[in-house]
Amino acid sequence: MLEQLFPKYHGRYEASLFREQLERFARWLVDTGYRHDVAHGHVRRLRQVLELADRPLSLAASVSRADLDQLFAASPEGALFAATRRAFHRCLADHGRWQPDADARTHSHVLDAYRDHLSAVRGLSPSTVAQHISTVEVFLEETLPAGLDVGDLTREQIERHVVATGKRISRQSLQHWVARLRSFLRFCHTQNLMAARLDAIDTPRVYRGELPPRAIPWSTVQELLRSIDRRQSTGWRDYTILYLMAHYGLRPCEVAVLRLDSIDWQAKTLRVEQRKTRSVLLLPLPDRTLRVIKRYLNAGRPGSTRPELFLRARGPSGPIKHTAVCNLYQARVARSGLALQGTSSYCLRHSFAMRLLERGVGIKAIGDVLGHRGLESTCVYLRLQLDALRDVALPVPQAQPV
Repeated sequence: MLEQLFPKYHGRYEASLFREQLERFARWLVDTGYRHDVAHGHVRRLRQVLELADRPLSLAASVSRADLDQLFAASPEGALFAATRRAFHRCLADHGRWQPDADARTHSHVLDAYRDHLSAVRGLSPSTVAQHISTVEVFLEETLPAGLDVGDLTREQIERHVVATGKRISRQSLQHWVARLRSFLRFCHTQNLMAARLDAIDTPRVYRGELPPRAIPWSTVQELLRSIDRRQSTGWRDYTILYLMAHYGLRPCEVAVLRLDSIDWQAKTLRVEQRKTRSVLLLPLPDRTLRVIKRYLNAGRPGSTRPELFLRARGPSGPIKHTAVCNLYQARVARSGLALQGTSSYCLRHSFAMRLLERGVGIKAIGDVLGHRGLESTCVYLRLQLDALRDVALPVPQAQPV
């Protein structure tokens, strides 16, 4: 593999004292899906780090975080060496050579058992299981000092954690957070990991429809799209993602799972898998949208054989996740300088719905395009159509003279 990555200079790598480690790292990078040029840079930087290290890294021994810190201590600072460190960390973990931190090993058996319970007993989807495990990991890290297990938890510690968490997330998010904590604490009690039941946690009250959807004015949406710098490939990718969300009301998860074969170039349609309702929607693609997608494929999508339409900018090559869609929206908003603080990528979906409503499209048709199960979810947009609400308002009765 070193000869493929360094056809002219592979002799230098073959003669290196760290040849076996570099060869293993190079093969892992290629097999994982890193592009040739990215893998070339990672191997070159790792060789530099290994040769600068005061203590050589054993090929067979496990590597801890402290070992990795010492290995990269003499490396130049910067994003490229930080990326090489992350890639090498993943390589060590995949080869079974990574030694977890002491705190992580303390609770690993509980997390593994709980993960199996969520998947096998409760039948939750992998994404939901990941959310539960992520919440529990943060909870255990912030609540239990080193050397203690879940049996040492107290109600006061749990309450302090919930109060601290409520200061950094919304009430709606805290409601889900508390629900996941309750589930974990019930599991610990039923598995005799704790003597007393501690899952009776107060949760914030959230009312359906207490806040109307937040729609961005369409002129502001257009300004946001125009502000995206498309001189780089990531600019074209981000522009195309936000363009599709704004013009079709797609959810972040629906954009993330679009594939190349989702586009029918002959029929000029886009096939969207609506994850929430588990239905398929065929949307028309006008010539302007087709030109945007074609320009993205030519200028913004890296040369890859993967079937997904939108790929990660960083290696390894792979599909973008829905969380990355949310993050790139926030990044583009911050660079635009527009007054969009407090908005999210979901606001583009609300803007799309309001645009249809203002054009006279019926509620049922809007709900079908948005993938709503019932009209109740769609009717919330009527609360934002202030002009229509003013038209149906009754006049204020005047007092009659006695």
